[in-house]
Amino acid sequence: MATTINDLPDAILTNIFALISDTRTRNSLSLVCHKFLQLDKATRTSLTLRGNARDLFMIPHCFRSVTRLDLSLLSPWGHALLSSSSSSLFYDPQLLAHHLRRAFPSVTSLTVYSRSPSVLQALSPQWPGLRHLKLVRWHQRPPIPLGSDFSPVFEQCPSLTSLDLSEFYYWTEDLPPVLQAYTATAASLTKLNLLTKSFTEGFKSHEIQQVVAACPNLRHLLIACVFDPRYIGFVGEEALLSIARNCPKLALLHLADTASLATTRGDPNDEGYSSEDAKISRAKLVELFSGLPLIEELVLDVCKNVRDSGSALEVLGSKCGKLKVLKLGHFHSVCLPIGSQLDGVALCQGLESLSIKNSADLDDMGLIAIARGCWKLKKFEVVGCKRITWKGVGTLASLLRKTLVEVGISACINLNATASLRALEPVHDRIQRLHIDCVWKSVEEGGEGGEAGVCDFDHNELGEFQNAAYAMDLFGGNEFEWLSNKKKRCKYSTEADCSYMGSNGNGFWCKSWERLRYLSLWIGVGDLLTPLPAVGLQCCPNLEEIQIRVEGDCRERPKPSERAFGLSTLARYPRLSKMQLDCGDTIGFALTAPSGQMDLSLWERFFLNGIVNLSLDELDYWPPQDRDVNQRSLSLPAAGLLAECGTLRKLFIHGTAHEHFMMFLLRIPNLRDVQLREDYYPAPENDMSTEMRVDSTSRFEDALNGRPILD
Repeated sequence: MATTINDLPDAILTNIFALISDTRTRNSLSLVCHKFLQLDKATRTSLTLRGNARDLFMIPHCFRSVTRLDLSLLSPWGHALLSSSSSSLFYDPQLLAHHLRRAFPSVTSLTVYSRSPSVLQALSPQWPGLRHLKLVRWHQRPPIPLGSDFSPVFEQCPSLTSLDLSEFYYWTEDLPPVLQAYTATAASLTKLNLLTKSFTEGFKSHEIQQVVAACPNLRHLLIACVFDPRYIGFVGEEALLSIARNCPKLALLHLADTASLATTRGDPNDEGYSSEDAKISRAKLVELFSGLPLIEELVLDVCKNVRDSGSALEVLGSKCGKLKVLKLGHFHSVCLPIGSQLDGVALCQGLESLSIKNSADLDDMGLIAIARGCWKLKKFEVVGCKRITWKGVGTLASLLRKTLVEVGISACINLNATASLRALEPVHDRIQRLHIDCVWKSVEEGGEGGEAGVCDFDHNELGEFQNAAYAMDLFGGNEFEWLSNKKKRCKYSTEADCSYMGSNGNGFWCKSWERLRYLSLWIGVGDLLTPLPAVGLQCCPNLEEIQIRVEGDCRERPKPSERAFGLSTLARYPRLSKMQLDCGDTIGFALTAPSGQMDLSLWERFFLNGIVNLSLDELDYWPPQDRDVNQRSLSLPAAGLLAECGTLRKLFIHGTAHEHFMMFLLRIPNLRDVQLREDYYPAPENDMSTEMRVDSTSRFEDALNGRPILD
């Protein structure tokens, strides 16, 4: 008789199940047999609750081992979790909270949408051993006393070690008084994420000093602040040095100006210098770096000029031997090599991830020096650097061929889509994650990137580039093996032709990005996605996820000449199953448009035409918006086109929608998880009479869950 996995002792099976973290895998295993189902329930440690908050009484009491509980996605999304309107059976918030504690007694990590302090007042006493808390709120802060949002958890959970407020709207003056009032809880904190995306001003200098003085044991600190010296309370040298003095154990430090948190792309024509200089001297930077000997990840995105920073970065490389991740924004002179001598950031030789944003004087020779010095780089990102070209990026990619797996290139005027992909040819078979801007100028006009679908390497350009590199003694004779001794032409054929097809040195070759699994794209509103394969991404056999951000003002654009944006172009990627289509920064007319202009419903039809040709399992969609009325709503054409996506299982719409539009989605046979999320600030406080409301959401979910689903 054959031995099966069921013959293993229960203790071994339990350990096997405990090692499986992927949710879909666990769900599939639990369907095999009743024994596997029981093991899954007994060993599951992380759970995200979906469904309507009014049905909380239906939660089974079988997930006794859950330690990480996420309540932030309960619907109606954004409404008060514990209130009389959330449930038709249990109207007492305390009773609901008690029910949650009985169902999940082992919770130590909690994520919750806390629209009012009453949520934490009810939940905090249920789990006094809570160690990790993430709060979510995109609605406006209610009129409450300072600190009311945080006092309950600091009072009831003295073992709290991690607080994440990155998606929670509050006032910066809310937090410091609570930290000072509950000194023992504040001292136990090791992770504090205050990088709140909805801030307009961020934390002031004296508030940062109060926070770090109250939390001396922090290892992770992320803060949104203002470095602009024209503002009262701007962050300067005093605040930076207080961080180093009070929190010497820091392993991760993110300091980002609130302007850098905007999702919009920068202007490629910008010279890279801001109008003001940050009040941060090289001497104080050296003092800051010297005070953080354990730092492993450092982000300084100040949005104001930090000039002549190279010498300070050399100290960073020598004093912070554990540094692995570095992101710099508006730091100038980060690397200015002379001859073969390395300097600046190139001396941070332990780096595995480097991001340089708006460095006005970074050029190709600087990139080459960085590649020589930071030879362990796995991730490299460059944003808004006007002086770099495909030659510098190409040499960097060649020198880092053995390690580089993730690249981002954005808002660099000399690096459009064609030039970016041309530069990355040395690592095209190794890149796993990639971001580029969909700027097609060279395709349309035959610019630097050559003809559409053809990449030519000029002998003179190549010889000049190699000679410069040899003169600097950068590498030996084999570093440019990725370029043939003879001139090659790269022509793109069908998807099946992703191979070398010629029998002589001048055969055709189609680049196969065989390890690429994630692709991120930026594209201007009104432009088309259809040239994407022609510029070099014809063959991506393992691409699984794509993120597309469409940005611009529709009111300044004429009607597109084509009917569709070009999503059907993506059908050539056979394994593509996840998409994020973000049109949230596309601005237009929500209702009526002037003569000759399109309103947002017609733009949505343009964006979504062709999506039916994709075999997507998951889709996150941000509709365009009319900022004048703070409306981001799904239109009738968009609802109809989404309803044709027959393979969808999960659909998140980041906005509002009419109830009868949502009913179109019931045509999707295997759709199981649908969310309406107003996760932009400020979220609509009172939905319009015909928009999705609590009752509307309930009716839609009842209809969705009442259908038979094959799997």
